[in-house]
Amino acid sequence: MPDNSSRNTLPFEPGQKKKKKQQKTKETVKKSVKSSQRTKKRSDDASLSVIPDSVSQRMIKRMAIFSGIPTGLGMSSFFVFYWVVSHDLLDIPNSVVGAISLGLFGLGVLGLSYGIFSASWDENQVGSLWGWQEFTENLGRTLKAWRNARQEARKN
Repeated sequence: MPDNSSRNTLPFEPGQKKKKKQQKTKETVKKSVKSSQRTKKRSDDASLSVIPDSVSQRMIKRMAIFSGIPTGLGMSSFFVFYWVVSHDLLDIPNSVVGAISLGLFGLGVLGLSYGIFSASWDENQVGSLWGWQEFTENLGRTLKAWRNARQEARKN
């Protein structure tokens, strides 16, 4: 077993040869300056893309309502259909039970997206109850951003 006491490596880490220190040339200095400028620009862009707390809370509430209600109905539909069939009130085919519960779960998934887009993305504006105007505005913003990103990707 090799003696690892002289190195600060883990026992399972492969051995590395010592590399000679390279002198920094003008090119490496220029590269490091450019990379630091890119990093600063990325961090500035990241701070602009952070969702404010008030907006994220609005989104969460709307997602809980527009997704939670249909999903809850989808789960409870199994119990309701079971109760109806077990008490011989109606003879419901399995395909109907599956279609209705699947439709409700699908509405729950759509409710997640609607909850995000129907919330007002303006920090100081609450928005309307159903959020249809906010939905169309935010969806338009998102589609426009996707188109711009796609055009920039084609240019590069």
